[in-house]
Amino acid sequence: MNETNPWERSQKQLKKTAARLNLNPLLLALLSEHARDIKVSLPIKLDNGDIKIFTGYRLQHNNLRGPYKGGLRYHSEVSDDEVKALSFWMTMKNAVIDVPFGGSKGGITVNPKELSENELEALTRAFTQAIADVIGPEKDIPAPDVNTNSKIMGWVVDEYSKIVGSDTKAVATGKSIELGGSEGRAEATGLGGVYSLIASLKKLSVSYQGMTVAIQGFGNVGRHAAEFLIKEGFKVVALSDSKGGIYIPEGIVDIVEVEKFKESKGYLAGCYCIGSVCDISNKEKVGGRDITNEELIELPVDILVPAALENVITHENAPKIKAKYILEMANGPTTIEADEILTKNSIQVIPDILANSGGVAVSYFEWYQNLHNEKWDKDIVFAKLKNKMEKSVDGVFEMSKKYQTTLREGAYLLALTRLEKAFTEKS
Repeated sequence: MNETNPWERSQKQLKKTAARLNLNPLLLALLSEHARDIKVSLPIKLDNGDIKIFTGYRLQHNNLRGPYKGGLRYHSEVSDDEVKALSFWMTMKNAVIDVPFGGSKGGITVNPKELSENELEALTRAFTQAIADVIGPEKDIPAPDVNTNSKIMGWVVDEYSKIVGSDTKAVATGKSIELGGSEGRAEATGLGGVYSLIASLKKLSVSYQGMTVAIQGFGNVGRHAAEFLIKEGFKVVALSDSKGGIYIPEGIVDIVEVEKFKESKGYLAGCYCIGSVCDISNKEKVGGRDITNEELIELPVDILVPAALENVITHENAPKIKAKYILEMANGPTTIEADEILTKNSIQVIPDILANSGGVAVSYFEWYQNLHNEKWDKDIVFAKLKNKMEKSVDGVFEMSKKYQTTLREGAYLLALTRLEKAFTEKS
C-alpha cells in the first residue's frame, strides 16, 4: 500500500473496522465504491473572446443517511484518489456528527487565479447547469472547499434557482449571510475542533488550562481554532503557514494582530507582536524564533494541531513527535504507518472525522434554516454546535472503550454502526 494514498488508506481503515463489527457484506461493498461519478465538459467564452473548455466533476459516495453533501474545489491538480477519499470521509464524518447527510465531493480542474471574476462566474454557472439534475436540497448539497467561497456558492444558488424556477437557497451551504448563509459558519470548523478537544480532555480527566499548542496551518480553520483555544485558556506557542511560521514559548496573545500581519506581508514568519506592533524587531523581546513546518511538528508541546495538509505526519516524523495529544483539523493528516507509531507511543489522536466535523454540522444548520425559513443567532448556532460535538465525543469514546481500541477506530465504529442501522431500515 502507498502510505500517502488517501483512498487506499481510507479503504484499509474501512475493512479493518468492518471486520470488528462483522459488517453486512452488502453494506461493505456499497461503502467500498461510489454510487456515481459525474464528469462534465464546460466550454465558456473568456473575456478576450476565446473559447476554453474546462472539466468539472461531482463524485457521490453514499446517501444512505440523507442527501449527498460535500465541497466544491477549484484547483488545477486534484487527484482522483484524493477526491474519492474526501467523499468517503464525508460519509463517515456526517455519520459521526449525526447529521442526515451522505458524502460527496467535486469541483473543476482550473486555476481560479488565472480567470477574471466574470470568467469565474460564467464557469460556475455553466457547471451548475451541467450538474443541476443531480444536485438539490434533497439530492446533493455542495459547499465551499479549496479556492471556493461564499460568493461562488451564491452563484450556484442563483443559477440553480433559475433552472428550477424558484428561490432554492438550500441547494448549497457556505453562502453569505445576505444570501441565506448561517451565522457562525466561518468559525464553525475551528470552534468545533476546540469543543471536541475540550470534551475529549474532560473524558480523559485532564486539566487543560495552560496546555501548550502548536498549530500547523493558519487558514480559516487554524486561525479560528487558535483564537478560541486562547479564549479557553490554552497557550498557543506556534503557528505556521505554507511558507513557515513562528515559535513563541511564552505564548501568542493576539491572533487578530497576527492575522493583520499575515494579510499585509503575505506570510507569518517574522510576526512578533508587542501590543499592536508586530515586527521581526520584536523577536528577542518576546523570546521567539522562526520555524519550518517540519520543525513545528516536532516541538515540545502538549497538543499538536495539523490544520492544513494531508500526510504531514508520517512514519519518518511520528517517532519524533513530543506532543501528548493530536487534534486533526486537516483531512487525512496522519498516515496509517504513523498512526501505529503514535498509538505505540501512547499519543492520543482526536481523529479528523470527529475533530473537523464542526463545519458540516453548521452546514446542516444552514440547510435546515433555509428549508424552514428560520434565522438563528450566532449564540444559538454555537450552543447547538457545542451540543453536537460533545455528543459525538461521547459516542466515539463509548465505542473506543467497548472495543478496546483507538479513538480513530472508535469514530469509524460509530459511523459504521449508524450507517448499518440506516441500511437495515432501507433493506
